[in-house]
Amino acid sequence: MSTRPSPLSARGLTRRACLALPLAGWTLSAARSAWAGGQLEEPLIDSVRSALSAAIANSAPPIPEFTDTESRLKYLRWLGAMMFRLRRRKPDFDTRKEFLQTIWYESRRAGLDVSLVMGLVQVESGFRKYAVSPVGARGYMQVMPFWTRSIGDSDSAKLFHMQTNLRFGCVIMRHYLDRERGDLFLALGRYNGSRGKPEYPNAVFGAQKQWEFTGA
Repeated sequence: MSTRPSPLSARGLTRRACLALPLAGWTLSAARSAWAGGQLEEPLIDSVRSALSAAIANSAPPIPEFTDTESRLKYLRWLGAMMFRLRRRKPDFDTRKEFLQTIWYESRRAGLDVSLVMGLVQVESGFRKYAVSPVGARGYMQVMPFWTRSIGDSDSAKLFHMQTNLRFGCVIMRHYLDRERGDLFLALGRYNGSRGKPEYPNAVFGAQKQWEFTGA
C-alpha cells in the first residue's frame, strides 16, 4: 500500500521536540472541556474544495494491502501491540480490532503518522465514538458539521460512522499540515482553532507517546 510521508519541517520538528512531553494529571474530563471542536470554518478555493471532496468521497473499506511480507508482519505486530494498549478503552475484541484497522488505514492514506492520529483521537474524544462537544463537533476526531457541507454531502449524521469520521478527521489534518507547509505544531493548532498556542499541540504530542511503536 503506497503512502506519502508527512513532510515535517525543521521548525515543526524543533517545536515537537520541545513540546512532546507527557502531561501530568491529564484526564478525559479535561480533554472534553478544553479541546473538542475548535476547527474554524474558512472559505476554501475551488481547487482545494475539489481535492478535499475527492479525498473524502472514496468509501472503499479499510482493507490493508502490503507489497511484501515484512510490511505485513510489521502491521500485524503493530496491531497486536495496539490491541493490548487499547483494551481498557475498548473492551470488545471485534470493535477494537475494527477501529485499529480503520485508523491505521486512514492515517496512512492521508500520509499521517498513525500514533499522531491515535493521540489526537485520545485528546479530542477519549476514543468515544459518539462524543459531541458543546459546539457540536462529533465523533472520534471531533469533526465540525460544517465540513460535511463544505466537502461532503451535507449529512452530518454520518460523522458518527467510524470510518467516515476518521476519514474526515485525517483529510482535514492533512489539509492543515499542507497549508502550514509541514509545520505540525501550527497544523495541530489550526485543527483545534488555537493556532500558535502550545497547549493543544502539547496535549496531542503527550498522548502520541502512548501509541508509538518501533516495530521491534
